[in-house]
Amino acid sequence: MKPQKLFHEVDGEWVPHRHPPVYRRERHRLVAGVPDGDADLFESLLAPLEGPFHLLYVLHTPRGEAHPGRYQSPLLDKPSVIAWLRTFAGFFAADARFDLWLHDPAISATLVWDRHNLLYAYGPIERFANCLSERAFSEGELSIPSPHEHHYRAEFDAEARSLMASQAWSMSPLRPEDEQ
Repeated sequence: MKPQKLFHEVDGEWVPHRHPPVYRRERHRLVAGVPDGDADLFESLLAPLEGPFHLLYVLHTPRGEAHPGRYQSPLLDKPSVIAWLRTFAGFFAADARFDLWLHDPAISATLVWDRHNLLYAYGPIERFANCLSERAFSEGELSIPSPHEHHYRAEFDAEARSLMASQAWSMSPLRPEDEQ
């Protein structure tokens, strides 16, 4: 089994938590589980977007790779974002030290992948729902298990440093809602 970033307690043992392939519509957004933390789900929701995009890497629990903060990329085209997601896909699936945002300023669309393996989509909600349906997602309920724990894995520290060096990030302080 590949490493996971979110665990919950079952019968006194900590086991990986896997969201089912479901999503729910809320007033101004769509929320989907990210089964197994697969970055390809985030990538698939880029389909209805054109870009260019800003990435926002919210580093709330660093392990020496950088200071806590909100790291925004310069504008990136879709192929660059996809290549970046694929480069760091293993890290994204296994480590909970961050939240990842993508914003398409041309159409005010935003994707947010949080430390709980939930993906929030703002903007063309119906298009996002269609993308999820094409991936065999259905409408349903999602929850964050309680109690749960996040994993911050030492074996990904070098990859986290590489990620921080991968863009000309502009850093700003964490907001209260970013902090653990």
